[in-house]
Amino acid sequence: MDTTQPRMRWWGWGEDGHDGPVKPGAKTMLTKVCGWPKGVHRPPADLENVDLPKSTLPAGARTRFEAVLGDEYIRDDHATRVSHAAGRSVPDLIRLRGGRLPFAPDAVLYPASDTEVDELLRICSDERIAVVPFGGGTSVVGGIDAFRPDFHSCVCISLARLGEVIDIDEESLTATVQAGVFGPDLEERLQAEGFTLGHFPQSFEFSTVGGWVATRSAGQQSTGYGRIDANVLGLRASTPSGPIELRSTPASAAGPNPRQVLVGSEGTLGIITQATLSITRLPEATLPDAWFFPDFHSGATALREMEQSGLRPDIARLSDVNETAFGLAQLGSDLQRKGLQAYLNARGVTTPCLMVLRFDGRRPEARSRRAEGRTIARRHKGVTIGGTPETQWEKHRFSTPYLRDQLLTEGIVVDTMETAAPWSMIEDLHAEIGSQIEATMAARGTPAFVLCHISHLYSSGCSLYYTVFARQEEGTELEQWKALKTAASEAIVAGGGTITHHHGTGADHAPWLSDETGELWLTMLRAAKAEVDPAGIMNPGKLMNGPRAL
Repeated sequence: MDTTQPRMRWWGWGEDGHDGPVKPGAKTMLTKVCGWPKGVHRPPADLENVDLPKSTLPAGARTRFEAVLGDEYIRDDHATRVSHAAGRSVPDLIRLRGGRLPFAPDAVLYPASDTEVDELLRICSDERIAVVPFGGGTSVVGGIDAFRPDFHSCVCISLARLGEVIDIDEESLTATVQAGVFGPDLEERLQAEGFTLGHFPQSFEFSTVGGWVATRSAGQQSTGYGRIDANVLGLRASTPSGPIELRSTPASAAGPNPRQVLVGSEGTLGIITQATLSITRLPEATLPDAWFFPDFHSGATALREMEQSGLRPDIARLSDVNETAFGLAQLGSDLQRKGLQAYLNARGVTTPCLMVLRFDGRRPEARSRRAEGRTIARRHKGVTIGGTPETQWEKHRFSTPYLRDQLLTEGIVVDTMETAAPWSMIEDLHAEIGSQIEATMAARGTPAFVLCHISHLYSSGCSLYYTVFARQEEGTELEQWKALKTAASEAIVAGGGTITHHHGTGADHAPWLSDETGELWLTMLRAAKAEVDPAGIMNPGKLMNGPRAL
């Protein structure tokens, strides 16, 4: 197996062999709301037929790269360029599946050490070659698209050969890891020693530590174990002006935290090559729980009380009415659904909203937290059927993105977006975002089915994660997506939410970044970039230098 190549197939999510049909119940639901396009079958183009620009890497630059890496680790073949040209946003998938890539790296470089990354960036700065860092390729916001504004050439620097767990400090509960380590490989190593990072984003199987740190990733267990930005204690980054090395300390008063400038920098300041992360011992017990609430308000109120009372469930997820219905239609049989609905109807829950919880820790302590959580859930009219829904959700939690590929083949577009806001704004924001998406898509003649869930809790607020289905506008798919994305983003900003809770900014969220941070902060970031990247080669067209409109 060639470990230097992306783990995902070039045209979509994940690996072959995991795609399943849309379940009849879910298809019926989408047909009713969106109108299922009959007789549509749009498979991805053949790899050899993908059209991409000719490589324009200067011969002199290639010679300099060869002096650092050797010829084997400089690749410009068709397949390698295609597989490193884009992430997995809707526009990326439309271009990939359609076999039309307007941009692609001229070559992919594979350094094997920090110093090799340092030297490659120095050469690229000298030669004025744009650089796009590449970890797992899972960005859904245009974060790794091979843009090259104002540059004749562009290379992708893959971190695939920086895949070592350098150290596990059992006394300090830290792990120092190279940026190219994939999620499953890190967890396997940690759990063999009795530890866990507890970081499980939906991209877990195909994303890397460097990608998590560079995008401020949040995992599905971040309510209990913390977001990645809270768990970065030290890091090393290569920049065109030289390396930055920030030691691991539990806390410091030495000015603003420089780690938090690089965490979330999305490759625009440099390339994170290693990070020291806080880890925890594996829990003695993991106790699932699940509840059905009569409405979104009741469930959200219960979650707020759990979080603010200090219970901190390690997994906490509340689906709204649409997402609950779609989840049951997609995962359950018709007989199971009817039996469950009859049970819930008898208890006054006619429009159920599903909440799944998990409490980790020492067994007595976890049981006590779960019991207190159950008291709160009952007080807000929750009805339980035990922990089975949580264990079933956990079993399938990394497989959902495969459904998007299947639906695209059948003429349905699927997009996701997320935000976070204070508890006092959440219900109005939840309603307004959905309403704006529905109105925008209905005006185009492609009605949308909008799902939402809460998935990360804080004392002051929580996240909202949306999934949107609509019939594709054949031939104008990108315009349709722009309308959808714009409607959602403007509703988020107007409603007081963050433009992105954990997907990162990339190019797709950049038009709304100044609404959240103010233009002066972006000017400060550009000033920092000018110091470490004077030629402006690092991941151009993203974050603070991203587009002002889609």
